[in-house]
Amino acid sequence: MVRLIVIFLIIAIVAAIFGFGGIAEGSADIAKIIFYIFIVLLVISLISRLIKR
Repeated sequence: MVRLIVIFLIIAIVAAIFGFGGIAEGSADIAKIIFYIFIVLLVISLISRLIKR
């Protein structure tokens, strides 16, 4: 998941440099969504590990 975040972030940066505002904004939004999903899954994983111990 982190790889996808980095890929979309790089796409957003490159698109912003070349002036494609819509593409940059869309890629940045997708990267943010994937990042939030990653954080939620990380928290769930940490909580489940604490419960199993």
